[in-house]
Amino acid sequence: MASRLIDEDPALAHEHALAASRRAGRIAIVRETLGITAYATEDFALALRELRTYRRISGKDDQIALMVDSERGIGRSDRALETGRAVDRSALDTPVRVALAIAMSGARLDQGDLELALGELEIPELDPDRAFEWSPALFAARAAVLEDLGRADEAEFWAHRAEVAAEALGVADAGDEEIFIEDSLIEGEFPDDEGGAQGVAAATSDDLAPEGAEEESDVEEESASDDDDASAEVDPTVEDEVRELLGEDEDDDSDPEA
Repeated sequence: MASRLIDEDPALAHEHALAASRRAGRIAIVRETLGITAYATEDFALALRELRTYRRISGKDDQIALMVDSERGIGRSDRALETGRAVDRSALDTPVRVALAIAMSGARLDQGDLELALGELEIPELDPDRAFEWSPALFAARAAVLEDLGRADEAEFWAHRAEVAAEALGVADAGDEEIFIEDSLIEGEFPDDEGGAQGVAAATSDDLAPEGAEEESDVEEESASDDDDASAEVDPTVEDEVRELLGEDEDDDSDPEA
């Protein structure tokens, strides 16, 4: 529930995470969730405390970027840089490593070290011709630093690549998949070939569909819609969120002899 609410209502997501932490403060994912929601509500001191606890329990550094940013939020850019330097970046997953580079660059900006801020972003993932889930944020961060440095033309280039990458990822829904980005992707210059792969796939699917399949599909869709309507009538409670974070089933409370 907290993960579903975090974008729409961070404060409510935080309340759910707080409730879960009172029930299961020793479970890593609960402390992680509380740290993330605290960060989203700009309670950076709590976020830092909870994310440190999460790292101690889990042994993972996958929230290191948020820890660095939380130190920045408290106003401790020196501590932010120390926190980021204390981890082995080569051992981090790529999205985490990129997020850390952006956070470290921000800490350098806080200290007014523009050239060092730019240097933090000089990582292998900084490829303007390829887009992954982390690329738009990385490109945009570089554009912002270049703008602060007064290098307007370069800043404009990277800002444009950030837009292109975001649009390309939206069109392709690529996730972690590598895609090559070109300006044509945001200009709508896509092949319009009726004999293309999508057209062939659609025609083949229609031709091979057995009689009555459409009616069965309608029935299944109607049934699924009824189920969705029924589930929408019951708002999840804080207790439901605790069960979700703890991985408990609602049946756990039922009579075992039933």
